[in-house]
Amino acid sequence: MQTQQWYWTPTLGWGEIGQNLSDADLVFIAADTPYFYGADCYSELRQRFPKACILGCSSAGNVLGARLSDQDMAITAVKFTHSRVRLVAMDTEQSSDLLALSKNLLATLQEQGLRHIFILSDGQKVNGSDLAKGFWEQEIAVSGGLAGDGTRFGATWVMANAPARNGCIAALGIYGDIQVRSTCFAGWHEFGTERIVTRSTGNIVMEIDGQPALTLYKKYLGNMAIDLPGSGLRFPLSVKLPNDDSKLVRTLLGIDEATQSLRFAGDVPEGAICRLMRTQLDDLVDSAADAAKASLDGSDNPGLCLLVSCVGRRLVLGQMAEEELEAVQTILGPNMSITGFYSYGELAPHGALMNCQLHNQTMTITTLRE
Repeated sequence: MQTQQWYWTPTLGWGEIGQNLSDADLVFIAADTPYFYGADCYSELRQRFPKACILGCSSAGNVLGARLSDQDMAITAVKFTHSRVRLVAMDTEQSSDLLALSKNLLATLQEQGLRHIFILSDGQKVNGSDLAKGFWEQEIAVSGGLAGDGTRFGATWVMANAPARNGCIAALGIYGDIQVRSTCFAGWHEFGTERIVTRSTGNIVMEIDGQPALTLYKKYLGNMAIDLPGSGLRFPLSVKLPNDDSKLVRTLLGIDEATQSLRFAGDVPEGAICRLMRTQLDDLVDSAADAAKASLDGSDNPGLCLLVSCVGRRLVLGQMAEEELEAVQTILGPNMSITGFYSYGELAPHGALMNCQLHNQTMTITTLRE
C-alpha cells in the first residue's frame, strides 16, 4: 500500500496534488469549504486521479495525521497492492426507506473477497440509526460516519464518484488480501439515577419516568440549563436498549419548549434505560488512545487509518482537540497514514453481535493494512 496526503486551500489551490500517485485506487477527501460543493472540485479530482474511487464528505473539522484544520480540504490518495475497492452510492430521493437503501447498497457490494464496508452519509437528511439497521443482516463489519457542516448544523455533502450532493449515502467495499479493524470508544461516564424512557418517537424523547423529558433534563443541569441545547453537548445520554446489555451514547441536538421534548442525534426507543453522562478532557484523550490500541494488529506494514470523531468531542475539547489526534498517531506509529473528519455521528460495530450502530461522542477508528 502506498499513500500520499495533501491539502487544498483557498489561497494555494491544488498545488502538486496527485502528481506522484495519479494511478491511485482510492482518494479520500474531508472538506470544510464551499468549493467542495461545486462540480469543478470533482472534475479537478477526476482529472488528477482518473482511475480512483473518489470518496469524501463535508466535515466539522478535517484530519490529516495529528493536525486538525478548517476551511480547506484534506486529501489522501491510496494505491493498493493486494486488494481493491468498489464504490457505490444511493440518494434519499430514490427512497425514503433507509432500511431498503442500506440493503440495496449491501447487495450491490456483495462479491467474493469482501472484507469490510466503509460508509459516508449525509448527516442531516439521513437518520443514522435507521441506516445502521440495514446492515445488521450480514456478516461483514461496517463502519464510517455522517457528514458534518462545522458548528453551523446546516446542509451536509457527500462526494462519491460524482460531484458532491445532499442526501447521498456512499458505501466503499474493500476486497482482497487486507486486514481491516474497526474500533469505537467514548470516554464518557454515567452519573445519576437510572430512568426509563416512557414516551418517544425515533430520536424525539417526550417523557422519561412519566415526566416531561425537558423538565427533568433541566433539573439535572441546574444553572447550565439556560444554555441549552448547546450545554447539552457536555451531558449526553447513556441508552441501554431493551433486550440488549450494550449501551449507546446519544447527543442532545435540540429542545422543544412547547412540547417539553428532547431531540437526540440517534434513536432513543421507548423502554430504554437511560442515565446522564459527563466527562473530563483527559478521559476523552485517553479513550482516543484506547481506540487506537484496540485497532493494532501486530503488523508494521504501511497502512491507512480512517478516523471519525464526533463534533461534540471537538466542542468539549476545544483547543485540546488535537491532543486526541496526537494520542492516536502515537499509538499507531509512523507507518500508518491517518485521515478523517469530525462528524455528526459515527458508525461502527457494537455489542456482542457486532451489529453496526450509530454512535455519538465517540472516537471511531478503521484501519486498513495489506
